[in-house]
Amino acid sequence: MSSISIPVKTEKHPHLRALNMFRDLSAVADLIELCFANTMDNDGQRYIADMRRASRDDGFLNWASHMTETASLPLTGYVWEQDGRIVGNASLIPFRDKGKRIYLLANIAVHPDYRRRGIARLLTRRAMQYGRDKKATALWLHVRDDNPGAIKLYADLGFQEIARRTTWVARPDAFIQIPQTEMQIVARHPRFWSFQQDWLRRLHPDALSWYRSFNFNALRPGLANWFYLLFVDMHIKQWAAVRGDRLLATLAWVPQGGRSEPLYVASGPRSGPEALMQLLMHARRVLSNQSMLSLEYPAGEMTEAFTAAGFQDRRTLLWMRA
Repeated sequence: MSSISIPVKTEKHPHLRALNMFRDLSAVADLIELCFANTMDNDGQRYIADMRRASRDDGFLNWASHMTETASLPLTGYVWEQDGRIVGNASLIPFRDKGKRIYLLANIAVHPDYRRRGIARLLTRRAMQYGRDKKATALWLHVRDDNPGAIKLYADLGFQEIARRTTWVARPDAFIQIPQTEMQIVARHPRFWSFQQDWLRRLHPDALSWYRSFNFNALRPGLANWFYLLFVDMHIKQWAAVRGDRLLATLAWVPQGGRSEPLYVASGPRSGPEALMQLLMHARRVLSNQSMLSLEYPAGEMTEAFTAAGFQDRRTLLWMRA
């Protein structure tokens, strides 16, 4: 990644100040909840609850005050305080990629009564300057595709769209009826790994690898990897859709202790929607003890397969980098 070269003005403003995690977290949580109430899912609500819980935990706050540049948590940022309350926020979350510093700008929110005053722009500019001061190699943010005003704001500030990804979710169903075809769903065989690895790289851009918490090498077959998974206690399940000897697509389930357990699809340009649909329906049936399944996929691709398998479009995010 190249160094950030976007010129950013850092004029001071009496209402703009740095986040104070000891006294601001609860108010920021209230603001985020208010601004994103119409689009917030269960994971978002849990995030808000965690912020409020952290605001009351002195032990966590004391620890966090020493970890602002190492923990991938929203411990740094800026707020807009006016009329005795916090009405704007922009968080900065640090990441490392091959030793290089990256910041994710998140929770950019302005109270509805204070919008159209340039507050979001000033907060974003200040957050960008913080990244420049810390010599970050890149600044990232993600924004919903149905928020054109925010997309234009970020583009005006120098952010460029790198990827557009849709999150699909479905509830497991032990009684789902899977259409009978000549295609078979089998356990992922080690000989499929080279195809699976190439397809995963296509569907999950290297540019976003810094954000992904899961290393795809954990799906690699072999005794050494088996010992690693045994040590970290990851009960991964993998399946493949085949027709005769031909591999069509694979699907991996990676439990991570969250409410929405992620699936990772690997499909090639000639896989076709039927193979993906069969795999997704199979996962919904065999993982019936889970509360929710989710996965990310490039926006606009294989939509018919997801809907036919009973998955719903939760959101589409633009990933933008400056």
